[in-house]
Amino acid sequence: MAEVINKYEQTLSLYNTKLDDAEIAAKVARIIEQKVPENDTLEVKKFLMGSVELTTLKTTDSEESVLKFTERVNDFDNQYPDLPHPATICVYPCFAQIVSQSLEVEGVEVACVSGSFPSSQALIEVKTVETALAIKDGATEIDIVMSVGKFLSGDYETVCDEIGELKAICGDKKMKVILETGLLGSAENIKKASILAMYSGADYIKTSTGKEKPAATPEAAYVMCQAIKEYYDKTGIQIGFKPAGGLNTVHDALVYYTIVKEVLGEKWLTNQWLRLGTSRLANLLLSEVLGKETKFF
Repeated sequence: MAEVINKYEQTLSLYNTKLDDAEIAAKVARIIEQKVPENDTLEVKKFLMGSVELTTLKTTDSEESVLKFTERVNDFDNQYPDLPHPATICVYPCFAQIVSQSLEVEGVEVACVSGSFPSSQALIEVKTVETALAIKDGATEIDIVMSVGKFLSGDYETVCDEIGELKAICGDKKMKVILETGLLGSAENIKKASILAMYSGADYIKTSTGKEKPAATPEAAYVMCQAIKEYYDKTGIQIGFKPAGGLNTVHDALVYYTIVKEVLGEKWLTNQWLRLGTSRLANLLLSEVLGKETKFF
């Protein structure tokens, strides 16, 4: 057991995880104050529209409501052919089939939250079966939640084994690992969770489920992007980033765009590597791009 734990501790030791929360907050405040205004442009807002993962994860979701949700994306592509369409439709696994069968827009991914979202409190056998079924029904991307309780208990072995096992089920389908940063308690923990998730097979790391408070924060995003950069510098493997939960305004989206631009650079500024988990933001971005209040989605 000591040898196994050492493998994860050894991986973490390659990175700077001794972070000061106040220092991070100050750096982020500087970026927001000095850099966000220059990104407040029509071009950036159009780009962000194409990075939105339209998400419906409600207890009241039904086949009818999800079909209607998907048809809005089809209609959007017909009504606004010159604007970027959303990157993804994100739903529960039981709706993967209806989305994949009714979606007509090329290039829109079908993402499913899986692995006992949002708590991740289930047997690994349940998580793997749910993930496999989502993919069978047409999911092209899978969002799982890291086992936060196990991480906070220091059981890195189980955390990493689960992520690896679920990635094996996903195969060439992209897998996002949600860290639930609002529950991790410190920048140091966010950095460690980011590294372990990437080390274990995450294609993206994602801030939050949107079901816990706080959800995404600029400070968590900054730490995660630093981890992605260091991981890329050491391994050459590019990992995507997805802030989700609490993206309520266009300014929020511009803040995350700016953090990615400042920490990771232009290579990450495509809708393949930067995603925004939100639905309300789509209408706000569209309204600003069109110059009038628009409620399309």
